[in-house]
Amino acid sequence: MNRPLTSLGGLAFLGFLACVPLANWMIGHAGTVCVPDGPCLIPVAPGVMAPSGVLMVGFALVLRDLVQRCLGTAWGLLAIVLGTLISLGLAPGALVVASGAAFLLSELADFAIYTPLQRRGLVLAVLASSAVGLVIDSVVFLSLAFNSLDFLAGQVLGKIWAVLISIPLVQATRRLTAQPG
Repeated sequence: MNRPLTSLGGLAFLGFLACVPLANWMIGHAGTVCVPDGPCLIPVAPGVMAPSGVLMVGFALVLRDLVQRCLGTAWGLLAIVLGTLISLGLAPGALVVASGAAFLLSELADFAIYTPLQRRGLVLAVLASSAVGLVIDSVVFLSLAFNSLDFLAGQVLGKIWAVLISIPLVQATRRLTAQPG
């Protein structure tokens, strides 16, 4: 495997794993508004707020795809397992099940969609798999954590912004390799 691709894969792997504790920290500490006994919120569109950790979840979905592209499916699955364990270990007590389940299910859905689509085009695969993963993550997390889908629109929009911001990195990766990993 070529060295720049392996280096990019390693950075994507570490970045993916870093997204997990950062998302958990942000949800309780960073936002324009912090709800008592609830999440810290950020605006993601005019009049639409979302728990602040959504940005890191959106980036994580893209980074996991890049791990798989650069290092292969085994590394992509290892990233999911390690990310889930980190999520379970770092989430606040009340959010452990919600965080772990949402992370695991959304990343596995992303993996299942990305894997067959990557041969048709990297950007298409990342966008399609991330779209499905971010909806699953949002519905599962909000349902389990807050027994409410009140922040669903904000969750989805926030993650979409993170995915779209990541597209230049995806395009740069595509230029490095024409072969899916």
